[in-house]
Amino acid sequence: MNLPMVEKSDPQAMALGYVDDATQVDKVKFSSYVSGSQCDNCVLYQGKAGDAVGGCPLFAGKNVTAKGWCSSWAKKA
Repeated sequence: MNLPMVEKSDPQAMALGYVDDATQVDKVKFSSYVSGSQCDNCVLYQGKAGDAVGGCPLFAGKNVTAKGWCSSWAKKA
């Protein structure tokens, strides 16, 4: 789907600490960050393997980057 990208300034994104590049996570503020975690290996990510962007139910109607991260990250089984 051709959805707009979630902006880091979006209130929901700010509340969840979303970044479009997981290497930029504030590891002090988000101590739950696990090295290597990013949107494309999160159970919530709706993109297909190899997609640069995909949907996320936390940001309805918007895409997140595959290499992004937020504090709701949960490892995909």
